[in-house]
Amino acid sequence: MTDGELAIAAAEAGAAVVRARYGGPLERYAKGGTDFATVADLEAEQAILDVIRAARPDDAFLGEEGGLSGEGERTWLVDPLCGTLNFAARTPLVAVNVALRSPAGVPAAAVVDPFAGEAYWVADGLAGLRRDGAEVPLVPTDASGLVDVDLPHPGAARSVTPRLIVDPAFLTRFSPRVISSSLALVWVASGRRAAYVFDGNVVDSVHFAAGVAVCRAAGCTVTDLHGGPVEAGAGLLVAADEATHRVLLPLVASALAA
Repeated sequence: MTDGELAIAAAEAGAAVVRARYGGPLERYAKGGTDFATVADLEAEQAILDVIRAARPDDAFLGEEGGLSGEGERTWLVDPLCGTLNFAARTPLVAVNVALRSPAGVPAAAVVDPFAGEAYWVADGLAGLRRDGAEVPLVPTDASGLVDVDLPHPGAARSVTPRLIVDPAFLTRFSPRVISSSLALVWVASGRRAAYVFDGNVVDSVHFAAGVAVCRAAGCTVTDLHGGPVEAGAGLLVAADEATHRVLLPLVASALAA
């Protein structure tokens, strides 16, 4: 099994747990503030770990819930249920994220929508979408005019998104959306969103590694909020293409300066 195939298989294993737990009683585990995990998060992460450990026992594993185990140059970054608040509120806008980080970057990744039958994948620089077992090409486009934003968490160093989404110059060209799940990130790759804006640090993040890899491999323009490399740690701006990015970048800069 290749790393790309393994990423999909592991994410699908987690997605099966998420589907099985959806709509039922959920035991919650407080993580601080309003953040919490559920039994679905924990069980999905264990299912993913079991698949990866069976195929790559020498690789390290960094899970949202269980933290880091193992060591080495290859580490699997796993967010077993991105959108826990949505899930707990019986809103099926969630994702299961699996990405392999290596010295060469992220050669394999998968983002699975447990309820839409969709698996976004990356393998050796190529990206695609598997929908109900059939491969679908990824075609980023700004045609929707929709831009998903993540609102800042309490105590965030920046709060660019609240100012951005009320900027008249932004609203003449784009319409803001908030789904609170990394699905919005890969939707840019599939043409469902024109762009995605996040004002937190995404470096080595289990929430974002897989989605960023998909967008890059699909040909989206991926930078931080200043137009520099994401690795600088200054947020995330993903646009369907360079033209859309050129329009958004000064709008984001204006919001940052406000």
